[in-house]
Amino acid sequence: MPQLAFSRRAALAGLGAAGLSAALVGCGVPPAYVPEEGRVGPDLSERDRSVAFSNWPLYIDTDEEDEESRPTLDAFSERTGIEVRYSEEINDNDEFFGKVSPALMNRQETGHDLVVVSDWMAARFVHLGWAQKMDRSAQPNVTRHLDPQLRSPAFDEGRLHTVPWQSGITGIAYNRKALGREIKSVQDLWHPDLAGKVTLFSGLDESFGLLMQGNGVDVTRWTESDFHRMCDQVESLVKKRHIRRFTGNDYTSDLSKGDVLACQAYSGDAIQLQADNPDIEFVVPEEGGELWAESLLVPNLARHKANAEALVDHYYDPQVAAQLAASVNYVCPVPAAREVLAGSDDKETAELAENPLVFPDDDMRRRLAVARDISSAERRSLARRWNAIVGL
Repeated sequence: MPQLAFSRRAALAGLGAAGLSAALVGCGVPPAYVPEEGRVGPDLSERDRSVAFSNWPLYIDTDEEDEESRPTLDAFSERTGIEVRYSEEINDNDEFFGKVSPALMNRQETGHDLVVVSDWMAARFVHLGWAQKMDRSAQPNVTRHLDPQLRSPAFDEGRLHTVPWQSGITGIAYNRKALGREIKSVQDLWHPDLAGKVTLFSGLDESFGLLMQGNGVDVTRWTESDFHRMCDQVESLVKKRHIRRFTGNDYTSDLSKGDVLACQAYSGDAIQLQADNPDIEFVVPEEGGELWAESLLVPNLARHKANAEALVDHYYDPQVAAQLAASVNYVCPVPAAREVLAGSDDKETAELAENPLVFPDDDMRRRLAVARDISSAERRSLARRWNAIVGL
């Protein structure tokens, strides 16, 4: 199981990435936005057969006998002759943004050719003009196999600058046996029998989509009125002590120990929770669940852009995507990988092909939506309102 999802989808604190460019402009510093023509630098890919790839810890397949070996990366290097300098240095979206933003603002290269960040952070890179447009003519696998539901998020229409690494669902996890009933909707969380036994995510970007969906909002085009109506509801529940607390990745521990009976949860975590306790169930509510992704992008002035694009396309080969999905257990952005897993001689691997948390079925897909991201203009006031409720 990869590192718990919340650490990858951690919320921005204070001004954060969205408010940074506005703050700098206010201080007399030139705007951080980089136009398309200023993003591409000399590409050394042909004469330097290497690529620097930065990812989150425990978010790739490893050899069972040698944890330093990553079979899908090794296969890429053997096939192409491109050495992958792989690092697990991204532990927090905001922290990583802070590390690379000085170089990107000053039109300097970062030393990274390919990085994985949560989509809401990828939106910051795209809006600031800090992500290069990929050459899809060199990526036939991406063109052919990318999940249609992930092809055109609001922040990057047509996925010109980003490509999902893995995807996931924000829904509800609960202990069916201990609760003694089913949970089918977000509204079910507010029943009196769950008073003091519910947790929600503390991160604004992680929480708001599912909670708005519970109010019947189309999260692909939510408004500030929708947001404040949701906040009013949550604030009332906090005052009544219906919500036990707001959590990070420790929600899994609360649920496993029985301190809570139901909580906001991520689909990838649910597979591990269910393996440890078959009474734990994960549900995409009737009102809908949020489909999200962590995405690959090539930062401005990357020195090995073509090599990075080749590596991205490698992971959209269904055989490779299946191998990665079998290891990390998140929603696979390559639906064609399902047939590969189904044909496996290993029973547990073959069963993953039928797991809707890895390959959502048609019924589940109808209830999934990709929420529009919070704009820079909105973020400061919305974060202030949400953080006051959460206690951040």
